[in-house]
Amino acid sequence: MPDSSKKHEAAHFAPHTRESLEGAVAKPLDLDEKNLKDLTSGGAERLEASAKRVTRHEAPAPARKGRVPFAAKVLIVLLAVIGVVAGGLWAWVSGIEGEMRVRDEDRADLEDALVTPGEQSAADQASNAFYVLIIGSDAREGESVSRSDVIMLARVDTDAPSITLVSIPRDTMIYRGDGAIEKINAEYNYGPGPTVRAVSELAGVDIAHYVEVNFDGMKDVVDALGGVTVNIPEDITAGNGGISLSKGEQVLSGDEALAYARERYNATGGDFGRAQAQRQIVEAIVREVLSSSPVEMPGLVTKLAQAITTDLSVPDIISYALALQQAGGSLTTYSAACPSYTLNQDGVSYVATMYAEWREMMQRVDAGLDPNDESAGIPDAQRENERLGAATNAAGPKDYEDLAENALTTDDVAR
Repeated sequence: MPDSSKKHEAAHFAPHTRESLEGAVAKPLDLDEKNLKDLTSGGAERLEASAKRVTRHEAPAPARKGRVPFAAKVLIVLLAVIGVVAGGLWAWVSGIEGEMRVRDEDRADLEDALVTPGEQSAADQASNAFYVLIIGSDAREGESVSRSDVIMLARVDTDAPSITLVSIPRDTMIYRGDGAIEKINAEYNYGPGPTVRAVSELAGVDIAHYVEVNFDGMKDVVDALGGVTVNIPEDITAGNGGISLSKGEQVLSGDEALAYARERYNATGGDFGRAQAQRQIVEAIVREVLSSSPVEMPGLVTKLAQAITTDLSVPDIISYALALQQAGGSLTTYSAACPSYTLNQDGVSYVATMYAEWREMMQRVDAGLDPNDESAGIPDAQRENERLGAATNAAGPKDYEDLAENALTTDDVAR
């Protein structure tokens, strides 16, 4: 609605234009004898008074030395506050990134193994989706050899928005670089770079980011979130996890979530059941973090920094979180495991890959489809990509149907 006072003011000064007033300078009137005679006495008096007023307004009192205008003071204070806040923020970010940073001796090789998001294989170009390798280490203080206890491939699509989590069994039988057979979790002993390359070759996708999770630290993240909601598919009595859990949807504390993610002795499917629980915990944490307010985010990032090692920077983490929060629609999450079966070879227990099933699953994953929906139509871009799910480094038998039929498989978990 128009401002009535402005309208009145405009009408009062209508005869004048902006152009006619620009550059105008008030001057005292030149009241010489001739002008005074031409004017009436009353007019002369009014003119003289006006001239005196104009002359007086032209000569303002000089400003006192040392005085700073109030507006300038406010500006100076604001700049000082911004400087302090920016310095504190920089120190906070630097401190957190120092905690999360990959070891110096591993960083160059890891960066060589990773790709920049947007530079993935041809099948990935249709979207901005990228892959993240999530590792949970069972390293112990003082030990020189460690294994990756959790291996999870995540496809993140900030446009959809969606996240797909795929477990790679830690005992998956693969060929290492020199042709020898080993379990895929042994690659971690050589550093994160070799682990990224091994999973990338097995899945047939380029990996953009690496996150190593300390599950002991993750319990603090869960507690900071006020717990996470998980639907446990069965009653679980305390085994190696240390806590008994009941079937059904419930809010787990940090200790309960950690116990659930560790339990394999009393979970249906053993290691396969534990991998399913780990995906549930990660998915629940992601959902809780993304539902957090911007005010809560710095505190959560601080907790996360104490539980992870990654190539990601703080701005990366926050920007991805905001992108997933702000994308249209609610977040879609999918969960699956590389189709596999247990195999004993030469007295060593392995997990072998089911090649055809794995290839089709990775085609669905890469297309952003539900990896477990075997009826889903796979787009030509993924179907024609021979690299997806090729598992060229897998060392399991190529004829596996009979072996898988008589073994424990990734399907043998509680639902």
